[in-house]
Amino acid sequence: MDNFMELKFASRSQNESFARVSVAAFISQLDPTLEELTEIKTVVSEAVTNAIIHGYEEQDGQVLITCAIVDGTIELVIEDNGRGIEDVEEARQPLFTSKPELERSGMGFTIMENFMDAIEVTSRPGVGTRVRLVKRLNSHSVANH
Repeated sequence: MDNFMELKFASRSQNESFARVSVAAFISQLDPTLEELTEIKTVVSEAVTNAIIHGYEEQDGQVLITCAIVDGTIELVIEDNGRGIEDVEEARQPLFTSKPELERSGMGFTIMENFMDAIEVTSRPGVGTRVRLVKRLNSHSVANH
């Protein structure tokens, strides 16, 4: 593993921007393009927001983000110990939302799939959800610090 970081924070919506900026700062060592940086920040926002709104339903909990860099490839894992997803395949369908009253678009997983090279979602009801995202940066000029 070239480099990694781990970040754990309270499942509060105001921490979503903190998570997004922290991951962006960490991956900046790869000198990503503005588009790559925007895509990764968007994906982090979607995954963290899902954990807070759906996983914990605005209750107290923790979100864990692990980010590893290996040969110019980013592996992001966002985990929660919330309520879990009953049917992962259904949840991954475009426009599906378990919270229509919040006027959520239901496009979170679709956005993640479009911006990343690979996405794995594992979840157990009552245990939590783990979203693993992988992206190879086109810029992949690794700065050795």
